[in-house]
Amino acid sequence: MRNTQHVNHDHDAEPADETRPAATGRRSWRVVDIVVAAVLGVACGLIFVGWNSLGYAWFEAMNALTPGLGGLAAGVWFLGGPLGGLIIRKPGAALFVELVAGFVSMAIGNQWGWTTMYSALAQGLGAELVFAIFAYRRFGVAVALLSGLVAGVGAWTCEFILGNFAKDLGYNVIYLACVAVSGAVLAGLLAWLLMKALARAGALDRFASGRESGRLV
Repeated sequence: MRNTQHVNHDHDAEPADETRPAATGRRSWRVVDIVVAAVLGVACGLIFVGWNSLGYAWFEAMNALTPGLGGLAAGVWFLGGPLGGLIIRKPGAALFVELVAGFVSMAIGNQWGWTTMYSALAQGLGAELVFAIFAYRRFGVAVALLSGLVAGVGAWTCEFILGNFAKDLGYNVIYLACVAVSGAVLAGLLAWLLMKALARAGALDRFASGRESGRLV
């Protein structure tokens, strides 16, 4: 998607320039990071509220065709983690945004009640793990896809512990594959596209993600 080979090489890395803080400072949360992370969490929570009806209907319809196939609809519920990690780029951002989003979904009202927070924790930790593995230095589309995929694995693990262990092996294998694919596309890829759109609109000028996008236009 880049115009030059040089840009492709640096695609995943946060740009290095005089505006970039030192390594320790880069990982410290600023007030603006907290505020924007909270806003992202609320926004994702509102998306979850809408998806609680539409997505769950899709989930049930596909499960009726093949048990476990409903996992293809689950990825939107993992969006907060990858989006928070890609935009804030600080340790804990993916987990924080997913937890806030889960709380908003639960507080407004959904069919899962307080267990929503278990799911949000597992999903957020999954996405966070990927950014941590790359030392919070790489934020390209490949990392975004992987963060969504592992968030899906986190969701699968949580649901397995909460009751899916009682279902047969075929269901759990199909469901795992489906939530992983759905997480990669509907959470990871969608988060990356949203981050790029916000950056190019100038909404992320105070973040490395916004400065990086400015270099690519």
